[in-house]
Amino acid sequence: MNFVLVPGAWHLPSTYDLLRGELDALGHPSLAVKLPTTGPDPRGGLREDAAAVRAAIEAVDGPAVVLGHSYGGIPVTEGAAGLPNVRHLVYLAAYVPDVDESMFSIHGMPDPESAEGLFPIGDDPRAQLYADVPAPIGELAVSRLVDQRVQPWADRTTAAAWHDVPSTYIVTTEDAKFPVDLQERLATRAKDVRRMATSHSPFLSRPAELAAILDEIARG
Repeated sequence: MNFVLVPGAWHLPSTYDLLRGELDALGHPSLAVKLPTTGPDPRGGLREDAAAVRAAIEAVDGPAVVLGHSYGGIPVTEGAAGLPNVRHLVYLAAYVPDVDESMFSIHGMPDPESAEGLFPIGDDPRAQLYADVPAPIGELAVSRLVDQRVQPWADRTTAAAWHDVPSTYIVTTEDAKFPVDLQERLATRAKDVRRMATSHSPFLSRPAELAAILDEIARG
């Protein structure tokens, strides 16, 4: 099965290198998407990110499982809608918006006065994103974080692929970045729910375990 992997905010496609190696060993080709709103030269909003996801899926020769991590769940939800080769959606500690929702609305927050500018990463990304990631890998991951525009978090979705495509939500139960209670609430929109006792980034802390779950989903 082909996998299309969509990173979250501040992350480049290289964040999935370890996971892609594990998927390859299991016989699953994969590609990771570069989102336009993510640096080093961020531009656009949700529409541009969703278009990048859609183009990656359309470039796959055959059926695909599409995974979105964290913010990446939003462009996956919009970009995968209506594509016949999408067999399954995987939301990894991710947003699962319905039509006309945004990251801000999901959190019950008002729209920002301006969607221009960059969204801050936070004071301690090592602790928030990679608490259980081995030190050398975690430090490298922090060094690879890039700018992220506010715009795609304020934009509202116009389509929701999970209404028509089977989906799995993977809750990261030791997450210091994405509230676990919010994950559990969003997970009710998926057909299946799995849980991993990891921080926000199991593709770095437990890539083999995550790949095994994805392999099971692909073969299911």
